[in-house]
Amino acid sequence: MTFYPQKPPLTDDELQALLREAPIAHLGSVNPDGTIHMAALWFTYDNGDIVFGTQDMTNKVRNCRGNPNVTVLIDVEGPPLRGALIYGRAELDYEDVLAKRVALFEKYMPTEHAQGLAKTLAANWAPVIIRVKPERITSYDYAKEGWAQLGTATAR
Repeated sequence: MTFYPQKPPLTDDELQALLREAPIAHLGSVNPDGTIHMAALWFTYDNGDIVFGTQDMTNKVRNCRGNPNVTVLIDVEGPPLRGALIYGRAELDYEDVLAKRVALFEKYMPTEHAQGLAKTLAANWAPVIIRVKPERITSYDYAKEGWAQLGTATAR
């Protein structure tokens, strides 16, 4: 058996930049039957937490209510692959949700559009914030230490 080396991690500064700048996060929650539900979502990084906005009637909210243990993957298009896998606990937040959703949407659009989108969604479905409190983070950066060139050396 050949040893498979651990991937090179992001530095703390690189991880912080990824969490602030990546456009999409993938939230994994546990369905009642034990399978995994994955959802790609807009997010913000707020005081160490990963913050999502959604509607209360979604599968991800139901799952977080039943089992708050979640996994979040935040990565960037590659190659080379670069990202973070976050294991944590989800908390559902119903306080001042409209303002929090506007703040989240402002990462992706001008304020007036963010306000309109948040109001339209809230008029149709009960909004909720999912706040993930990280307990463990694993990161990887395959551009480091020659990982990107590894495939060319072995592909011959």
